[in-house]
Amino acid sequence: MDINTQPKVTSAFYAQAVASFSVSLVAVAIGIYYLPVGGWIRAFLGLGLLYVVTSAFTLAKTIRDAQDVGSVVRRVDQARIDRFITEHNPFKDPAGV
Repeated sequence: MDINTQPKVTSAFYAQAVASFSVSLVAVAIGIYYLPVGGWIRAFLGLGLLYVVTSAFTLAKTIRDAQDVGSVVRRVDQARIDRFITEHNPFKDPAGV
């Protein structure tokens, strides 16, 4: 695989990911709502659910940002190597004679 190619996310995969996230979030929210417990316990579980969702988004963004930084470094290194290879002449006399 070429180092400069980026994996493409298809619209079907994107739609499946959004649908899966939506269904799971709604299912857990409905489950919390119908629990046979008091309002304070439901509120606590609801806040816990929101905390898990926001921390999952933060974790995903952090991992993506770390991968982006790594890919930029690899591209810069690859550009340096490419430039060195194009400027290198194996038949040139090292002494300049």
